[in-house]
Amino acid sequence: MASDEQTPESGAEQPQDGAPQYSPDELQAGAAGKTGADVNLDLVLDIPVDVSLRVGSTDISIRDLVSLVEGSVIALDQDAGEPMDVLVNGTLIAHGEIVVVDDQYGVRLTDVVSPVERIEQLN
Repeated sequence: MASDEQTPESGAEQPQDGAPQYSPDELQAGAAGKTGADVNLDLVLDIPVDVSLRVGSTDISIRDLVSLVEGSVIALDQDAGEPMDVLVNGTLIAHGEIVVVDDQYGVRLTDVVSPVERIEQLN
């Protein structure tokens, strides 16, 4: 049966949508010989992520929640001098301090969490 689709040299099957399908063993074998410098990050550089800054948190009862009015103050569990948590898609990646840049808030990173620590947080 003749086909216009070309099969990748690795022997991976290619479905009708044109994307080659690799088995987990083939992916492991292909990645084993690559260093960080060999990986092409261009594929993921334009993917948007959600960056947020956690100032602190607290637990309150629903009774206290529904009684909040304009001017109410909620005490948080973080001291004023402590660095804030910088989260990317909900994962802690750094600590920083709030700064003002051209009348807008920003964050100056003071400590970046190592990749090993980030992976440990996922477990």
